Amino acid sequence: MNRYVLQITIFIILIGISYQHYLPADLMNPNALTQQAPIDIQPVQTKRSELIQEIKEKGKALEESPQNAKIDKVWKKMPGRNGLKLNVDQSYENMKEQGTYDESLLVFDQVEPDVKLKDLPPSPIYRGHPEKDMVSFLINVAWGEDNIPSILNTLKKHNVRATFFIEGKWASNNMDLVKMIKEEGHLIGNHAYNHPDMNRLSDEENRLQIKKTNDIIRAITSETPKWFAPPSGSFNERVVSIASELEMQTILWSVDTIDWKKPTTSVMVNRVMSNIHSGAMILMHPTDVIKNGLEELILNIKQKEYKIGAIDRLLSEKR
Repeated sequence: MNRYVLQITIFIILIGISYQHYLPADLMNPNALTQQAPIDIQPVQTKRSELIQEIKEKGKALEESPQNAKIDKVWKKMPGRNGLKLNVDQSYENMKEQGTYDESLLVFDQVEPDVKLKDLPPSPIYRGHPEKDMVSFLINVAWGEDNIPSILNTLKKHNVRATFFIEGKWASNNMDLVKMIKEEGHLIGNHAYNHPDMNRLSDEENRLQIKKTNDIIRAITSETPKWFAPPSGSFNERVVSIASELEMQTILWSVDTIDWKKPTTSVMVNRVMSNIHSGAMILMHPTDVIKNGLEELILNIKQKEYKIGAIDRLLSEKR
């Protein structure tokens, strides 16, 4: 029995010796299964560092400082503009897959200015920031109810949000239209109660005109207007101060359609387009020429690559 076991053992050893000739040399090393060749990560780290450095050098050159709101000699109260600060980490995340610098993939965080519109003393506002490629439609409403549904349809068709300054007395008599304007997502402002010349009124009369209209609009829409447009653009410093006391900004305009003179559509559109600018506030009313020419006007403005938004967006510091 012992001899038989010995023979089997010798046979196994001989097979093992023969099998070694077919094994890779590194598997003959008893430590081969526990040792691995080191991975060279240096090139990957270098490439990452080089890309981040390129992002910092080229991206920081595109940063912009925030601009404070100010009182301009000509345009009076003017909004500020957010600055831009490079977000290196997010920019790298956008580029790391392709591994190369791409300016279009840079990410910037907006930095608010120290002085905002609300921080300035009472003063009228005629326009938005001159570097903001956006304009606003200011639609003053004291009549023209027959044209408002058509105007709303055109605005909706072109995804345009406008600001409607509504007279208090008109709002009382046309509550359904006021609700319609609100439901369509437009901004509603205050246009005094019965379209007076506010420059000729006493302080108490001016306060009553604004407050009474606010009360009416709030009862209809559940929101109190924050923007006030004096009828016919007639105002004085006291009017602006009283509006400010009621936590409202006084709004004028920088481009006028002069639609109340009943121009042709082409005359109205050409008048606006020849005077349009970044930050423009465009005055209009629910007249026939606006009803008929609003679509053409919108298309012309968009062709100039201006966005069209309500004044809360136009006058914000956001880019």
